[in-house]
Amino acid sequence: MTEIGLPPINYGAITPMLILFGASCVGVFVEAFVPKAQRHLVQLVLSLGAITAALVTVVWQADTRTVTAGGAIAIDGPTLFLQGAILVLGVVSILLIGERSLERGGPFVAQAAIVVGSDADRNQTVRQPGATDIYPLSLFALTGMLLFVAANDLLTMFIGLEVLSLPLYLMCALARRRRLLSQEAALKYFMLGAYASAFFLFGLALVYGFTAGTPSGSGDNGGGVDFATIAAAVRNSEVSPALLYAGIALIAVGLLFKAAAAPFHVWTPDVYQGAPTPVTGFMAACTKVAAFGALLRVLHVAFGGASWAYTPVLGAVAALTMLVGAVLAVTQTDIKRLLAYSSVANAGYLLVGALAVNKQGLASTMFYLVAYGFTVLAGFAVVTLVRDADGEATHLSRWAGLGRRSPLFAGVFTFILLAFAGIPVTSGFTSKFAVFGAASGAGHTWLVVVGVLSSMILAFPYLRVVVMMWLSEPGESTPSVLVPGGLTAAALTIGVAATLVLGVAPESLLDLTNRAAEFVP
Repeated sequence: MTEIGLPPINYGAITPMLILFGASCVGVFVEAFVPKAQRHLVQLVLSLGAITAALVTVVWQADTRTVTAGGAIAIDGPTLFLQGAILVLGVVSILLIGERSLERGGPFVAQAAIVVGSDADRNQTVRQPGATDIYPLSLFALTGMLLFVAANDLLTMFIGLEVLSLPLYLMCALARRRRLLSQEAALKYFMLGAYASAFFLFGLALVYGFTAGTPSGSGDNGGGVDFATIAAAVRNSEVSPALLYAGIALIAVGLLFKAAAAPFHVWTPDVYQGAPTPVTGFMAACTKVAAFGALLRVLHVAFGGASWAYTPVLGAVAALTMLVGAVLAVTQTDIKRLLAYSSVANAGYLLVGALAVNKQGLASTMFYLVAYGFTVLAGFAVVTLVRDADGEATHLSRWAGLGRRSPLFAGVFTFILLAFAGIPVTSGFTSKFAVFGAASGAGHTWLVVVGVLSSMILAFPYLRVVVMMWLSEPGESTPSVLVPGGLTAAALTIGVAATLVLGVAPESLLDLTNRAAEFVP
């Protein structure tokens, strides 16, 4: 009888994931045993400490190139770079999540076993102290993101997808204000996310069936879902590729949903609007890095030999995503929905870089992910500061004349919007230049043309907000801009500084992405 043993595991290589997972579990015990008055500080210090420790281990093993856990996890240049990006953006996100000075009790409140939207629900949200279980949920999500970008087979990637998704569904429902909108956002995200996960899992099964029907299948069962086996089957298969193409399509649905690419973007505006704004920023930055990190590994490592088959389809998806995001952003009257459609359009720009399935495309896409992550977190940090008696004032009409009431923060938000528009001396310009250059070099000139056209369209809603803030008269109901607390000020400073530095002097990060742009075989 054959013994089943544990595969060899390089625990040093997976230390960042172990640190975050351990801290997540400790955070659960903190919720159970630490008095309420001390929980916030303990959870904040624990979260920032764990993320920082994980980041240090990522930097420490910068030269590690290995496949471990029975081939399930690959630690290479893209893995370490993307894990580092997720952790750095995670620190900024935790700073926003940890802010408690803008609203009594903070923006989060625990779920209650009562009817949502009822008087009892409204009363308990006013009286309840801030929910601190947001911290272990954030750490669990970050753990899943680190696993997602390191996965070297489809099953491990699916596990990472679920580990990062489930906490996000809960986090979307924890808003203290606009409870019904928050609950609706969480339910929509959960339902559509479950469908996307099912598509991914079905695609996994079809790809396994394809590898099992080829001489290149691994093991006694004749098939496998590890990327090396899939790549070998794609190169050497003599059977019909129908299962392969169907599997690629279904796996792409699951990944493109997480990336907020059209036509799988429909959840994005509602979820971004309804979720607590710090959680929205967390999803817009960290989740997008994780989603595209997984997509890049699948395209380059597993299905690189079939790029001629999927490139036209993904090219059409990229063009549709850019145009849908840009055109629908023009029609928005809520700042969070505007930033949501901006996120959709930026997913299209990232796909343009990803479709250049070469080193330049990989490096430029990774650079774009970092640059966009800092900018979008800074943008949502400003949104948390514009408030009235009912909480955040997100309707664009309320932002009229804001530049006269608070010229400093209106100026900061103007700079952020110009970065989104891709104006020179901002990271938005350098990142778009990088991905468009990679796409042009790979022969996708038509996508560059669509990208430039959509960027021109997308500049209109950004400039409309700028004009409203600076050239419109403030009304009687114009909200005030609160002085940020220390945590929000730190997050905003980091985001704006990174946006400026990566626009003026991007060479260091570009060199780093070029050195990291090589997957292990």
